[in-house]
Amino acid sequence: MGGLGFPELVVILVIVVLLFGSSKLPQLGEGMGKAIRSFKDAMKDEEQPAARKPDAPKPPEGGAQP
Repeated sequence: MGGLGFPELVVILVIVVLLFGSSKLPQLGEGMGKAIRSFKDAMKDEEQPAARKPDAPKPPEGGAQP
């Protein structure tokens, strides 16, 4: 139970070809690749510390005493 096998993937591919046409598949794949790449880049940016961002405000030196 669970998981996609080869027959299920073939049926999905046939449905995609029928919906979008074979000439649109390269454009669809390119768009999906760009979306996944930008999502991964955004996730990497979130994981980086604040020191990497040059416009981040620096904490005051010497504490908050006047």
